[in-house]
Amino acid sequence: MKHKLLYICLFLTSFTFAQQPLVKAETDTTNIRIGEQFQYKISVDETENVIIPKLENLKGLEVIDTLKIDTIENKLIRKYILTGFDSGAFYIPQQQIFIRNQAYLTDSLLVNVATVPIDTTKVKKFPIKGIKGEPYQFDDFKQYIWWVVIAIVTIALLLYFFVFKKKKEQEEIIVVPLLAPYEEAIQKLEELDKKLLWQNNQVKKYYSELTDIVRGYIERELHVPALESTTDELIDVLRDFNDTKSIETSREIIDKLKGLLQESDLVKFAKSKPLSHEIEEDRKDAKLIIDNLKPKKQEEDNEVE
Repeated sequence: MKHKLLYICLFLTSFTFAQQPLVKAETDTTNIRIGEQFQYKISVDETENVIIPKLENLKGLEVIDTLKIDTIENKLIRKYILTGFDSGAFYIPQQQIFIRNQAYLTDSLLVNVATVPIDTTKVKKFPIKGIKGEPYQFDDFKQYIWWVVIAIVTIALLLYFFVFKKKKEQEEIIVVPLLAPYEEAIQKLEELDKKLLWQNNQVKKYYSELTDIVRGYIERELHVPALESTTDELIDVLRDFNDTKSIETSREIIDKLKGLLQESDLVKFAKSKPLSHEIEEDRKDAKLIIDNLKPKKQEEDNEVE
């Protein structure tokens, strides 16, 4: 009877232990050097209603990373990456794991953290550096800046009074009297003849300057925008002036002006090449136009009593 009772107790005890979930903690090493990392692992032989809290009460060790929980063969595994920065022997205390609202404790583990040996014979030695001075600040130069400003102002005043003002007083205003429109046009025609432009195959430039002289004369003498007007616009204005007796000229002179301007347009835009005698004839027409195109004089009736 005693033997049967003993067998029953052993069976119940083994069944009870078999039913209890196993909680286990382990490290991949128990000896590290300062700054080295190692792995701390908690495994639980259960997958449902399991709570693995954060590592707590670590002294001398630090948690670098907490990895996700893995499930392997109906077992939960959580891994941590730890390290230590102080030498010595440090315990990872028991960690409390909850399974179906019941607490289970892991074993505490000892980890030795050793210093890194340094071979002083291979350490390169450097001379002691001198004391590093403080960087300059704005206040260090403030007193000198005022002296620089005063010097610049003094030099500027001296230059103004003894150079620029004296030079300004010595300068004479040279006024060049304007020539009358007719005299200016004749003078420019003579200067154009001396350039010998068309004789040197610069026909386009010659006609451009020739017509500019004629147009400039008309603009100054008759007060019309001859330089900006087209050939047709200018001819229409002159014909209106002639019809209203506002200028002293003739239709023949206006027709010669029209022919000269049209010839110039052909040379400048259509690449026309007039012959030598035609160019000379246009030069004469330009002089004839200037001689015979004038504003009408205002006649004043003098009454003699």
